[in-house]
Amino acid sequence: MTHRHIIAILRGITPKETIAVCEALVAAGINRIEVPLNSPEALTSISLASNTLADKAEIGAGTVLSKKQVWAVADAGGTFIVSPDANKSVIEETVRIQLESYPGVMTPTEAFRAIKAGATGLKFFPAEVLGPKGIKAMKAVLPPDIPLYAVGGANPDNFVEYFAAGCVGFGLGTYLYKPGMSADDVAERARIAVAAYDKGASE
Repeated sequence: MTHRHIIAILRGITPKETIAVCEALVAAGINRIEVPLNSPEALTSISLASNTLADKAEIGAGTVLSKKQVWAVADAGGTFIVSPDANKSVIEETVRIQLESYPGVMTPTEAFRAIKAGATGLKFFPAEVLGPKGIKAMKAVLPPDIPLYAVGGANPDNFVEYFAAGCVGFGLGTYLYKPGMSADDVAERARIAVAAYDKGASE
């Protein structure tokens, strides 16, 4: 599996759309897919995607707020947890049951709390508020080996700036998918994102 650090965020997707959209993303070169738990029947979508695409993609959940939700995602076949905050108990439980943890942070205090709890990587959210300059300033004090993702405002037009600030990857939500979009539309946007990522990562 080619491992690009792009997480597709499918907020609002329904189970009946899930397979077609996920297959379109994988075909375009994006193989990490997050279904936020505030989507309709999110656990059903995660289960469908993880069963269908087990050898082709990593499927995880977003907007995870409790240990109980972490267990539910694991039971549905999810392999990573994205949370909007640096919730210590969510991070520790995620790591304890051997899933990957990507908590949302916006300050150095939150970043270090998340790292101490065992986070796999950090999600700078909303990245458009921090901007590349804010992320670069925080990166200077963070452990160099912790992967940083820009989420909320990152898109193919500004990947290069976030790479330069020290990010390894991105979470892409409404740029890639909005409820009701066809799998073809998602595929087209995913191809643009992959081309921009590959170009930025090689510079």
